Amino acid sequence: MQLPEPRFEGAVSLEEAIHDRRTIRSFTSASLTLEHLSQILWAAQGITGQEGFKRAAPSAGALYPMDVYGAVGKDTVGTLEPGVYEYRPAGHSLSPVTKGDVRKALAGASLGQMWTARAPLTLVVTAEYIRITGKYSQRGVRYAMIEAGHIGQNIFLQCAALGLGAGIVGAFEDGEVIEVLGIPKSREPLLIMPVGYTR
Repeated sequence: MQLPEPRFEGAVSLEEAIHDRRTIRSFTSASLTLEHLSQILWAAQGITGQEGFKRAAPSAGALYPMDVYGAVGKDTVGTLEPGVYEYRPAGHSLSPVTKGDVRKALAGASLGQMWTARAPLTLVVTAEYIRITGKYSQRGVRYAMIEAGHIGQNIFLQCAALGLGAGIVGAFEDGEVIEVLGIPKSREPLLIMPVGYTR
């Protein structure tokens, strides 16, 4: 599914977004638009170079071992059907992975942090280490974690610029998250970030 084109200019300055950024744990039931989702995913991993290669977050050796998944419910993000979707940066598009609303199951896998399930969108940032350890050996694992931090901060700042809030979770059972999402076992979850309007 093709996403709307991202915008490269906004009404909120970078300085304002940094100032306003907070970790949010309370969300309203208001749904997000496909434009919201498009902008957030572009900020996380979108293509920013004219040659179609460089991305919004820096990556060691430009190897990009990260993948971003989004879990949505019924009528929580535009016209998307409930399910899990993988973001495809090259085409700025979504690829369906798993059908059905898995947000509560994800919250359960996050050591029962049920506040995350109330957000209309839950993003999961994963790493496939083999993409980077082939060049950097075990050091590549650290580089991937650094990249995850850049992605997470980009998501936070883009949400702040859009008038949305985001939370962040690092406490979860990796295997359960992989099973709930229905993704390959080679993709290790590093961050879970619920997104929505704040109370």
